[in-house]
Amino acid sequence: MTEDILEKSPLFRGIDPSDLEDVLTCVSAARKEYKRNESIVCEGDKIENVGILLSGSAQSTKTDATGKLVIVTLIEPGNYIGVLLSASHDRTSPVTVRAAADLAVLFIPIRNILERSCCPHHARLMGNLLDGIAEKALILHDRNDCLIKPTIRDKVLTFLAHFAHDAQSRSFSIPMNRNAMAEYLDVDRSALSRELSWMKRDGLIDYKRNWFKLQL
Repeated sequence: MTEDILEKSPLFRGIDPSDLEDVLTCVSAARKEYKRNESIVCEGDKIENVGILLSGSAQSTKTDATGKLVIVTLIEPGNYIGVLLSASHDRTSPVTVRAAADLAVLFIPIRNILERSCCPHHARLMGNLLDGIAEKALILHDRNDCLIKPTIRDKVLTFLAHFAHDAQSRSFSIPMNRNAMAEYLDVDRSALSRELSWMKRDGLIDYKRNWFKLQL
């Protein structure tokens, strides 16, 4: 399973699977496991490694000025951890990344991608890393796209549309419960539940637990 995740990882796109072990050795990649609720990155940490989630799930969160915990991004197997911050020498992490389930992460020192050239794949790694930085920025844009909507209904529809696009289907599952969904959209949990019920009544969506179907 881990091998499949790495072979499909954007960082190793274009690299033959038979060469992957040599590449990982070249960049001194190291696997680390975490238990549920354990912190992978803490707010204020200096990030020097690019992480790739191998299994489980994680969330990056931030506490706002009122003390409310806000989910910034959701992290699933194959996703990056710290790719934007590792590329910045001076910035510390503005978020905490915590395991939402038992998980494993592959860490690669960013300097080993940027500076080493001990294998013939570094040009490809560099290009893939830049693509990953751009993709992470777009993920943050997607969340901001939800937050700027004026109503809960608009936020929910925008949020679900992103998942439908990624799944290439009107039916899909989201990797979070209602509390996490409310935190991600920065809305009241009870208000979110009411709006979902009304949207189902109005024929906009169908849902059961974390399964949704857009009916627009």
